[in-house]
Parts: sequence; C-alpha cells; structure tokens
Amino acid sequence: MFSRLPQLSQIRGFEAAARLGSFKAAGEELNISPTAISHQISNLEDKLGVLLFERKTRSVSLTQEGHRLAQAAHQALKQLTTAVEEMSDTQSVLRVSTTASFAAMWLIPSLSRFQNKHPEIKTEIITSEEVIDINRDRRVDLAIRYGCHDENNKNKTVLINESFSAYATEDYLDRLKDLKDAVFIETKWKNKNLPSVALSHYLQKINKDISAPRICSFDQEHHVIQAALAGQGIAFVSSVLADMALQKGWLKPLDESFSLPGLTYSLLVSPFSEGLRKVAVFKEWIAEELSKYPSKHIENRMRST
Repeated sequence: MFSRLPQLSQIRGFEAAARLGSFKAAGEELNISPTAISHQISNLEDKLGVLLFERKTRSVSLTQEGHRLAQAAHQALKQLTTAVEEMSDTQSVLRVSTTASFAAMWLIPSLSRFQNKHPEIKTEIITSEEVIDINRDRRVDLAIRYGCHDENNKNKTVLINESFSAYATEDYLDRLKDLKDAVFIETKWKNKNLPSVALSHYLQKINKDISAPRICSFDQEHHVIQAALAGQGIAFVSSVLADMALQKGWLKPLDESFSLPGLTYSLLVSPFSEGLRKVAVFKEWIAEELSKYPSKHIENRMRST
C-alpha cells in the first residue's frame, strides 16, 4: 500500500522548504546543508515525475503540484508528531517564545509551578526582540505576544490586559521630600509600532503637577524594574511585570488609587503544535495563573474613569 511513498527524509525536507520558501532556511531548520535539501527535493521530483518548485536566481516558489503536496505533507507530519508525542516515554519539550521582560519578570519566576504540576514536560523559553513567524518556524510551540488587542485576530488568545503605574522602594519614597526631585524611570520600546503609555498623563491623573520631570529610560521593562529595585528612582511600568516585586514587598506603589490602561499579552499556538497535550496543559496553566490579576487591574481602571 505504501510502497510508492517517498522516503520520510525527502518529505521532511520538501515540507520545510515549501513552508519557509528557501532551501537554505530548510537546511538550517533540519540541521543539514542547502545542497542536501536540494538533492532530496530533486530526487522527490524524479520519483513523482513532476516539478515541485520553480527555481529562480535567488528564490524558489511552489508549482501547482508543489502546493498540493505541501498541504498533504504538512498534515501528515503534524499527525505523526502528535502520535509520537502521545506515545513517547521520553520527556516532552515545550518551546515558548516571548519578550525578554515578560520572561524575566513573570514567566520564569512562575514556571516552577508548571513544572511541579507537569514534570514530564521540559520547558524552553526563547526570547527575542524579533517577532518569530509562528506559522513557519517549527522551533516554537507557543508564542506570548505583547501589543494592542486585535479583536479581528481569532488565532490569538488574550491572556491579560495589563495596567501601568509607578513603583519604587519604600526607602526611596521615604527619603523623597518632594516628588519634583524624583527620578522617573520608563521604557522606550525598540518596537516603534507599540503605542506609548504616557508618564505625563499618569502624573496629571494623580494630581502631581511636575512640568519637567527628571526621566531615565531603558529599552527593556525588566531593566526599568531592576533600576527601581536598586533605589535609582520611580519605575513607571506594567503592573503585571512589577507584581512579584510588589508581593515580596521590594517595591511600593506611588499611588494605589490609580493606574493607566496598558497593552495586552496574547497567546498564539503554532499550527504544527495544535492538539498536542503539552500545549493544551500549558495554555490551561497560564490562563489560570494570569486570571489572578485582572480583577484588581480592572478595578483600578474603573476608578480612573
């Protein structure tokens, strides 16, 4: 029945090249050379008697037959992956992509609770300022994204809508005789597509008239929090990321009665990992963990309106 099927290695090489649109990228993903990918695909084309790719000087594109085979190969490999994951006795590896700040200030400190519940799953955290294309990159099972909520994107699961407030050490606040003398620490995001959450607006809302506040900025939110923990000033930052420092008593809010609405943390699942148990249990866990936060953030936002 299966005697006419090509070798699995050829199907894997073809599927990767079709998805990534590049023999070189496919080779990098599968840890073989672009030449080896090219040979695999040429042998596959010879066996099938059709061209699967149109070769151009610096790119390749799928033919009509290539598109048809790519869809079938993707589904077949996905089903095989799911079956192997479910049957294997070895520890599953869950790869999560997120921002460096969310990883440092929330995910990694919380991850032991997931590991205690699911010791059979090893978790790898991948941080990068460049957005990984989760529809093409098979190295990632889940991506936690930060930005504006998009109601039209049905593939995203909203985890939490954060708020922004100001925090400092108790010692810093006790030593501060006049807020005009304070140093405010804020984030200047590398991603220029992210809308800013204005410190000036926050100060106006808490009725602190500081015409020219002294401001220090970093391009990572966890650096902002670390600077505040070191007693260097008042951090204007996400309440989600500051939560652990607040729980430990390391930071105190400047004003507990008000916070500004911030951005949204959302979760996306790779199409290659949908249906896998390791993905399902992580989604359930992180949703449960973050469900502890919205009530107090929403309460603050309601008081501010």
